[in-house]
Amino acid sequence: MDVSVNTYAVGFARPDRWSGTEKAQQTYPWHAVEAHRPPVELDGEVELAVCGAIVQVWGSQKWERVGIGRTGCPECARITAVDNRLTSAR
Repeated sequence: MDVSVNTYAVGFARPDRWSGTEKAQQTYPWHAVEAHRPPVELDGEVELAVCGAIVQVWGSQKWERVGIGRTGCPECARITAVDNRLTSAR
């Protein structure tokens, strides 16, 4: 059975959960988390992001907005097909 996930919650890689070897988590602290239930039910939970990072979910955030920003995880954006990243105007 192929079940695709169309809804993603937003997870934040808290400093106490960062790995010393994973600099990307510090540079891109926001990650996508598959929401198999309403994101509000995940709020505050520690979950595994689609890229494999351990994050704390913030149910009030929308991945569609966070994922295209400068601090959204590029790997999560690629996996979830959020590809309209902001670029510098300079």
